[in-house]
Amino acid sequence: MKRISIVIDTNIFISALRSNLGASFKMVSMMPSEIFEISVSVPLVIEYEDVLKRPKLLPHLSVKDIDSFIDYIVSVSEHRDIHYLWRPFLKDPNDDMLVELAVASEAQVIVTYNKKDFKGVEDTFGIKVLDAKEFLMMVGVLK
Repeated sequence: MKRISIVIDTNIFISALRSNLGASFKMVSMMPSEIFEISVSVPLVIEYEDVLKRPKLLPHLSVKDIDSFIDYIVSVSEHRDIHYLWRPFLKDPNDDMLVELAVASEAQVIVTYNKKDFKGVEDTFGIKVLDAKEFLMMVGVLK
């Protein structure tokens, strides 16, 4: 069975690192997965690092913990280069970066808690925009 290709927004990782009770944590605990493959790009990894290391965002984690977490994400992900920019497509350039990666990696899903920020992505590119719970339900992990 071919794995579903996904791109994960930073807010999913923030949620997973804040609590071990939700769908985000469940997704992260499944990595690497036979169900889905994660695509990353250099700009997205830089965003992960920038956001996750913001002061007071994850006060229970050290910089070393966050570095180790990001290293793990990179180690279990497919690395993609972006050769074509679709900007401006969305209001936020960081969201455009996710769309560009999803298109370049032929991802079927962008997983985010900011679904409203990705208006038009499914219609234009055929890429679903789901939150973590919806994604896990789609793949049959949650009911």
